[in-house]
Amino acid sequence: MLLTAEGSALLLIDLQQRLMPAIHDGDAVVAGAVRLAEAARLLDVPVRATEQNPAGLGPTVGAVGGHPRLSKTSFNAVADPGFDALLPPGTEEIVVAGCEAHVCVLQTVLGLLARRHRVLLVADAIGSRDPADRDAAVDRARRHGAEVVTSEMVLFEWLRDSTHPRFREVHQLIR
Repeated sequence: MLLTAEGSALLLIDLQQRLMPAIHDGDAVVAGAVRLAEAARLLDVPVRATEQNPAGLGPTVGAVGGHPRLSKTSFNAVADPGFDALLPPGTEEIVVAGCEAHVCVLQTVLGLLARRHRVLLVADAIGSRDPADRDAAVDRARRHGAEVVTSEMVLFEWLRDSTHPRFREVHQLIR
């Protein structure tokens, strides 16, 4: 049941410049996503991103930008024709972070679950404008089979052991 770095991918959903200022605790959501993305880089876990209508909402925020990404108009990224090419072949576990929790994140999580992926929704790295919407999305995702985790849970499960050669670097991300 533990996550593995091998076979995992991190999916960052719609962490965009014009959207993040409206997100409740948006800075904390971005910080959680940055922590996940940096650990993924250190541990060779592929990072992918989506952008909802980037002409309107802007590009991904700089702190988590620079990863292969999918520009989309569908709220459910899985429904976008380009989605299949986004994830690396053999991806079994998809760690999900982003915004808005009750719209694009939830619909994408449900789409991934329908495709029988193991989905891990990172509670401290998702957000909505209204905290009640975020909470309802977490509850619904859990009821449909998503595992709700925290960024620290992901990092330590990816590491597995304090003797991992990248342990100190990853540990620095949570201090």
